[in-house]
This record gives sequence, C-alpha cells and structure tokens, in this order.
Amino acid sequence: MFPIGDDNRGQTGIPIVNWAIIATNILVFLVLQQLGSNDEFSYAFSLVPREITTGIDLTTTQIIRDPVGELAQIPQYATPLPVYFNFLSSMFMHGSIMHIFGNMMFLFVFGDNLENLLGRIRFLVFYLVCGIAAAGAQIIIDPSSVIPMLGASGAISGVLGGYLLLFPTNTVRAVIFNFVTAVPAYIALGIWIVYQLIIGYLTPAGGGGVAYAAHIGGFLAGLALIKVFAIGKRSATE
Repeated sequence: MFPIGDDNRGQTGIPIVNWAIIATNILVFLVLQQLGSNDEFSYAFSLVPREITTGIDLTTTQIIRDPVGELAQIPQYATPLPVYFNFLSSMFMHGSIMHIFGNMMFLFVFGDNLENLLGRIRFLVFYLVCGIAAAGAQIIIDPSSVIPMLGASGAISGVLGGYLLLFPTNTVRAVIFNFVTAVPAYIALGIWIVYQLIIGYLTPAGGGGVAYAAHIGGFLAGLALIKVFAIGKRSATE
C-alpha cells in the first residue's frame, strides 16, 4: 500500500511542523549524509541496539554471520555524543533516495491531519515519542544486534496508528496491489499493518534489511498514545 493523497477537507491550518519534519529529513539526507554516501556520518549517528543495551560506543568494524551463514562486515564509527542521542538522530536519516521518498510521502499524506487536530507542539512530541518507542521495540527483539538502525519509519508508523484511530473513515487515495484506488483509511492502513506483521514474523531477528519490529512497535505506540495526546481536542469522528 503506497499512499498518494487523502481527504483534507477538515484541515483548518498550515501543517508547519509536519513540513518542518519533512524538510529536516531531506536536508539531513542531502547535506549531512550526502545522498547516503557519507558512511562515517550515517554509521556514527545511527542507532545500534548493542550500544544502547551496553552503553558502550562501538568504534571498530563488527563481523556478523547473516541468516544464510555468510560472514558480513558492519562498519562502526565513534559517536561524538552519548549513544542515547542516536534515538533522535537516527529517525532523521535514511539509507537511500527511495527510502526517504517513501517515508516522506507517508508523512506528507497522513501527518498533516494529526497536526491539525492535535496542534503543533502535541504533534511534534507524539511523533518523537512514537519514534523512540519504535526503536525500543526493535532493540527488545534483538538487543545484541550491531546492525545500525536509521529512518523515520518507526515514528511515521506511530502517525499511521494515530490516524487509523482518529480518521478511520477518511478516504485515502493509494496504490494497492498495483492499482490506484480510493478506500477508507481503515482498509488502506489495515493492509499496511497486516503486511508488516506477516513479513515481520517471517523475517529472522538479526537479518538486517527492514526493521519490521520498529514499524509494528511504532504503530502500536501510536494506537496506544493518540487518545492521550488528543485529550481536550475534538475527535475527527464526532
């Protein structure tokens, strides 16, 4: 499921925070990561589960065995700030152009509705908390992993969880199974989370690639927290 638009008829303000988050991600990718080619910056500020669980910054190349038994080298660079800062920095970095394009499209489509309802400050805090929760879920699944984690997917998954509860019947225009169609949000996002659950179940811990546990953890955090953040705000379904 890839979204291309949604129903914004109820939007009353400019989603400044949502746009600022998108702009920050793009600037980090273009300037600091240099289109993903700056390995030293990317590895230094990615989130490494073993660094978090031990509190020790890894600075030498790590040798791991992948799921098919092949040896692989994982570069590590010194983190100039405490390793726990990487909970924040890692959610503003991406591994490729397609990675950032997909994430920013999801955030562009779904984030503005939440910001409009929650307000700017609440939306920003909600986004960051969901991103931290998502990273925590991935760490719990594989606490000794030395594979770096980066990307806004976990935080955006929280946005999707919040959107599903607050705007379940909003029309979402999306590419689903290679067809462009318009469906209620609960169908579009239902397809998305079912896919994450299936692929996450089939993907072994430590396999690298996509951090499905982070996607699922972020989504669950969004579901659990959105009503708290929306206290005092008029529900979109009222």
